Amino acid sequence: MTEELNKQETEQEETTATETVEETETVVAEEQTTEEATAEETAETLTHVFTGEVEGDVYTYDQLASPSDEYTDDEYNEMMGMYENTLNQIEEKEIITGRVASVDDKYVVIDIGFKSEGIIAVNEFPNSVLESMAPGDEVDVFLDRVEDKDGQLILSRRKADILQAWEKIEASHESATIIEGYIKRRIKGGMVVDVFGIDAFLPGSQIDVRPVRDFDAYVGKTMEFQVVKLNMAAENVVVSHRALIESDLEEQREEILETIEAGQVLEGAVKNITDFGVFIDLGGVDGLLHITDLSWGRVDNPNEIVQLDQRLNVAVIDFDEKSKRVSLGLKQLQPHPWEEIHAKYPEENKVQGRVVSIADYGAFVELEKGVEGLIHISEMSWTQHIKHPSQLVQKDDVVECIVLNINEDEKKISLGVKQLTSDPWADILERFPVGSKHDGVIRNLTNFGVFVELEPGIDGLIHVSDLSWTEKVEHPNEIVKKDQEIEVVILGVDFDNRRITLGHKQVQENPWTQYAKEYAPGASVEGEVVKATDKGAFVKLALGAEAFLSYGKAVEPEFKEGDKVEAFVLDFNEEAKSINLSQLDKDQKKAKEAKKKIEAADVETGAPTLGEMSGLAALKDKMEAEEKEAAAKKSTSKSSKKDTDEDSAE
Repeated sequence: MTEELNKQETEQEETTATETVEETETVVAEEQTTEEATAEETAETLTHVFTGEVEGDVYTYDQLASPSDEYTDDEYNEMMGMYENTLNQIEEKEIITGRVASVDDKYVVIDIGFKSEGIIAVNEFPNSVLESMAPGDEVDVFLDRVEDKDGQLILSRRKADILQAWEKIEASHESATIIEGYIKRRIKGGMVVDVFGIDAFLPGSQIDVRPVRDFDAYVGKTMEFQVVKLNMAAENVVVSHRALIESDLEEQREEILETIEAGQVLEGAVKNITDFGVFIDLGGVDGLLHITDLSWGRVDNPNEIVQLDQRLNVAVIDFDEKSKRVSLGLKQLQPHPWEEIHAKYPEENKVQGRVVSIADYGAFVELEKGVEGLIHISEMSWTQHIKHPSQLVQKDDVVECIVLNINEDEKKISLGVKQLTSDPWADILERFPVGSKHDGVIRNLTNFGVFVELEPGIDGLIHVSDLSWTEKVEHPNEIVKKDQEIEVVILGVDFDNRRITLGHKQVQENPWTQYAKEYAPGASVEGEVVKATDKGAFVKLALGAEAFLSYGKAVEPEFKEGDKVEAFVLDFNEEAKSINLSQLDKDQKKAKEAKKKIEAADVETGAPTLGEMSGLAALKDKMEAEEKEAAAKKSTSKSSKKDTDEDSAE
């Protein structure tokens, strides 16, 4: 305020100085014109010439200062007192009331009862005031200086207005009275308000009790305010319109807080929307409507349910008297969707719903608001090995499913999709009986075997040991490849675990029966080296069997692939599926002796006695039992290994 007054004072001094210079120049010009006219008149007439003689009565200074002979001393002093009383006792830097003496295009002459009059530039008065201003009108002015350097009385109307405005603002702040202001423009954080010609700041949070979304809508409006902060030294004024609204709502707020209780249904307006819920204005009291209480169903964003300024009925869920916090609910005004749930969704009925969430273990389907069911990943397909539900469904997909089970206590519903179609495993043994032959397509190769698709959704496993009768297969890709068609035999069906065991070598008869006849110990053979190792060579024989010739039993120091080899069978093991060769003469003699013993054991020696028959029968039974036991153990071990391999693959 001081800076603004000083600015006005400087402008007034500059204006007065300019006017004084103009007046001085005018007076000098008039004097020069008078002197010139006098000289001309004297030169023309010369009718009167000063001679130094004194004409008339002559008075000294003391005589003029002494009381007049016409008045007594008392009368003189009384008249002097009356004159001095006509002069106002005035002080600088104050607002005083003056009277308009005259008005012209540039100045307004003001009489403040001082020995001289003051002048004020017309631009310090509003046009509306100037239009109706006339001599004799009273006006408040600011006495800047009693005399400037030229003896001029300095007055200001603008400074008087500013000082009066600050006095009104200060009085309003002290008494908490309501004032009016004009919102001029929007700035960062709020608005600029014209209050009695002073710019005040209106923070955005102090415009209304509700969050303001369109600040520009308030520009150009005249509103009532309360001064909430005032710093005269810094010329800082902060006003609030919200404070007036809150004071009006305080009585209503107290009334609501006295009567509010859980279970009441109140009407309110949506005041603000957040990620976690909605704030409802109940008429001076704000309540929180949490996102979980908006609807019985799943709500991702409160804007799906309500809009700003929307009026709606809400239920009071809880009221904390200490913190004055009010918890509200909207879904509580609707019937619970789980009422008569069994009647609405009977088990084994087909229903339709929307996928609202997907987890690793399944998909959640919304049947209606507040009622959701889970399609477990195991209930999605009879045949496909689904690793994640997103392979079949996506969020917001509308799907059909079957109600499998309802747990009303835990509010859970189990759903299934695969039940919409018949189970392909229901008649699997009819379509794929054990021992039957089928054509399939290789879908996957692993270290332990080959997965073959028999029909869409039905796969079987060929273990690596069931690929070939003759070849020692270390990895299936040595003899088969992916997408290749292959003929298989059904070896077994595990309905509980939904597994089918297949064999490829079983398509053909076991060649080792024929090998046993052709490759008895001591038999001479010819073959070709198909693989050479550090210990010996693998030789492929005429019937397709593969035999091993070690360097210790060979006459050649080393072999390479493609070499022709002549040898004899040293050892034949049908059970182990192995044939060992030798080129040494001493081994040939041993092999022939072994062959003779075998042949001798097979030759009948005549009719056996009863004792011999009984003894042989017992021996035969014992040998057969031992063979069956050994075969059972081997089969169990092999089956366990296959199951383990299948589990690892899945």
